[in-house]
Amino acid sequence: MTSEFRQSEHAPELRAAARHIGRRRFVTVTGAAAALAFAVGLPGTGTAAAAELDAARIADDPFTLGVASGDPHADSVLLWTRLAPVPYQADSGLPAKRVTVAWELALDERFRRIVKRGKATAHPEFHHTVHVEVPHLAPGHVYYYRFRAGRFVSPVGRTRTAPADRDRAAALTFGVVSCQRYDQGYYTAYRHLADEDLDVVFHLGDYLYEYAVNDVAGSRAYPAGTLPDLFKRETVTLEDYRLRYALYKSDPDLLAAHAAHPFVVTWDDHETENNYSDDTPENSVPPEEFLLRRAAAYRAYWENMPLRRPQLPDGPDLRLYRRLHWGRLAQFDVLDTRQYRSDQAYGDGWQYPGPQSEDPSRTLTGDAQERWLINGWHRSDAVWNVVPQQVTFSQRHDTTTPPSKVSMDSWDGYPASRERVLAGAQAAGVDNLMILTGDVHVHYGFDVKRDFSDPDSRTVGTEIVTSSITSGGNGSAKPANWNTLTAANPHMRFYNGLRGYATVSLGRELARTDFKTVSHVTTQGAPLTTAASFVTEAGEPGLKPA
Repeated sequence: MTSEFRQSEHAPELRAAARHIGRRRFVTVTGAAAALAFAVGLPGTGTAAAAELDAARIADDPFTLGVASGDPHADSVLLWTRLAPVPYQADSGLPAKRVTVAWELALDERFRRIVKRGKATAHPEFHHTVHVEVPHLAPGHVYYYRFRAGRFVSPVGRTRTAPADRDRAAALTFGVVSCQRYDQGYYTAYRHLADEDLDVVFHLGDYLYEYAVNDVAGSRAYPAGTLPDLFKRETVTLEDYRLRYALYKSDPDLLAAHAAHPFVVTWDDHETENNYSDDTPENSVPPEEFLLRRAAAYRAYWENMPLRRPQLPDGPDLRLYRRLHWGRLAQFDVLDTRQYRSDQAYGDGWQYPGPQSEDPSRTLTGDAQERWLINGWHRSDAVWNVVPQQVTFSQRHDTTTPPSKVSMDSWDGYPASRERVLAGAQAAGVDNLMILTGDVHVHYGFDVKRDFSDPDSRTVGTEIVTSSITSGGNGSAKPANWNTLTAANPHMRFYNGLRGYATVSLGRELARTDFKTVSHVTTQGAPLTTAASFVTEAGEPGLKPA
């Protein structure tokens, strides 16, 4: 069933709102937000009068989708869970009633030293998800947490607070992950990630994919009939997206990674639809129809991610870009390069650059986010300024003989936007710029050049591109274009096409990046290998072999 046809399955209240608003107003961001604000269904606006379900009546384990934490602050943590006794069912096996969930936070995993406890409500309007912001905590501490509903206790999660804002923190180690298409392999890399000694993990997008998943889960090759037919369709409606998160989040290796480390998340395209831009869909549906789909996707994303209340969606809008600090060691400016971008030039894909792609008015971030990023750099006193974002920032040519095509979906398709960001970093005096990237299903290591057209131009930063967890299948250490790309892009210091993740250790004098890979994902049990390691000295941008 095509996604265009299935647009008609949107919730009746969304459809009714769409009919009562003019197209010109609807396709503006503010107009769409006003029209669809009700889609969030905030408890307290009339629907929250839902009766309460006695948690003691829950007959099956409701914590099938595990626990998670995210966005560590110096004085607080965000804890997440979702009640789903029957996760592959639209209602998750619960009636449309609110459920009281207890939570505990302790200094030890046996909960002998509990420091905070409380209760939260799992609202049916939010698909019985729970987001608990625990305040007034000590900075730089590791904590353990768990939830309780009736007689059931969740798995134990481990999280931590960041150092105090003015703390001259000495070290930080984080993971970098992206692109985890469920039906293209097992999440073996996540099992290894769960065993790493990390402070935080950055997920750079494509947490799920909108494409249909068959009953054998594609490359996972389950026994026939393992998965229900409801996954055999592209995600379009709110119910579709919620069910797809249930499928992904039921994976035991992903469960283990979330329980082991706090995550900082940002999306790319597949959480909604492949290669969409702002209110322009990939497929030929009217913008007002696409914004209905976007509202559904954004709501399901917030429900299922460990995000704080400022990220609560307002209809088809969700402010995902935000800033985190690790004392005075690192400032993280988390970007959203999908929601505000100009449409891809020349029909998308790999194309020759020209007047359309080089139009100075084109933007990947939107004007407001761009100003926010650069202004934040002017105020930063961190040793490292790190930018977790989605698509490849550095120039990539696909041939050694000019002219060369470039990807219109990456920063190469928005060179004026990239130039403004680089000029802003220069004006702010950013010495140690590090960009984190996902999307392309390969490991890259780049020296970021002030002028990519000049190989001798000054190196002004580093870009760490992590491979996928599964997307693209097994991959290979040297993809077919390895020789061409490494020769055509002298600022490319590393290229590997196996699946895996990266870890980065920041100190006050040195940053170390380890690119880690697994040999295969279509069967379980692949060992982990460190494919390459690089260091970057503070004040000396660029990657050097470790």
